[in-house]
Amino acid sequence: MNEGMLQELGVVRAQIDAIDAQILALLNERARCAQHVGEIKARYGEIGQVYRPEREAQVLRRIQDLNAGPLPDESVTFFFREVMSACLSLENPLGVAFLGPLGTFSESAAVKHFGHAARLAPQGSIDDVFREVEAGHAQYGVVPVENSTEGAVGRTLDLLFGTSLKICGEVVVRIHQHLMTRETSLGSIRKVYSHAQSLAQCHEWLNRSLPGVPRIPVGSNAEAARLASLEPGAAAIAGEAASERYDLPRLVENIEDEPNNTTRFFVLGRHDAGRSGADKTSLILSASNRPGAMHELLAPLADAGVSMSRLESRPARAALWEYVFYVDLEGHRDDPAVKAALDALTARAAYLKVLGSYPQAVY
Repeated sequence: MNEGMLQELGVVRAQIDAIDAQILALLNERARCAQHVGEIKARYGEIGQVYRPEREAQVLRRIQDLNAGPLPDESVTFFFREVMSACLSLENPLGVAFLGPLGTFSESAAVKHFGHAARLAPQGSIDDVFREVEAGHAQYGVVPVENSTEGAVGRTLDLLFGTSLKICGEVVVRIHQHLMTRETSLGSIRKVYSHAQSLAQCHEWLNRSLPGVPRIPVGSNAEAARLASLEPGAAAIAGEAASERYDLPRLVENIEDEPNNTTRFFVLGRHDAGRSGADKTSLILSASNRPGAMHELLAPLADAGVSMSRLESRPARAALWEYVFYVDLEGHRDDPAVKAALDALTARAAYLKVLGSYPQAVY
């Protein structure tokens, strides 16, 4: 490097060092404010209620509105989530159960929503996630509810019917599937491990790029990555978290057939959320088994001007060929229009259960 360049770089690097010192001081000042919030809550009897989903959503939306770049909204959102996660952990790290093992998209969803300072507890099944939170072993749970290409996760819907837990948040994770292996070329791959759903999501790419190579379904993408990390000639299809956890290089990235593949997760707790200004309300309802009953049941939503963003039917366990309906509404149950619609639904529905109101996912 010539002397002029070194001098110019020195000036800019000195500016960066000074800015870093300011950022550090401000981060610690914010942490002290967060501790003060905890002290105020404790003084008024809100011990243990350190996580407020609606407040976090409002903070993140405000940061995105203020962001003038050059950092994209996704980057500043990630940074501020981690700041809030670290500040919460000063009071008490949140225990979060999720569908494991480590290295899955469910772990990615839990980290995306709660940050790396949360105490993550992988579970062997969706049922176990519900049980951990219901028993108080974890404060929150993260469970998949629907995928944009594969549809609803039936087990989650079934468990929501009987649980006392509330939905207090949602997370939307973009599903990128990567082919990962210790081999350096496609021609060296002799088998591919992955979860059956991921194999299906990459079916056409595999047909084109690895025709005739055996595809071996396993219990999770994380397990696929673990196996591929140990076997010469083996590859796995999994997400970034599995690649990092097993130190397995990504030979080809983004091999999913559907470029807009996303999975939606619910955050479960023993409380739902207050109004954030951009919310959803989820509920379960059933109609009487007679002609026109479903139309009559949904009419109050239109009458109140409430939009329905999702309607999913599931067989009722109590009777053959009877169904319950899972509905997502736009708005919070304390919003006047939503409250009016819910009051009318209560009078008409054979069964109604409000699963919770919560902030819409912040990307």
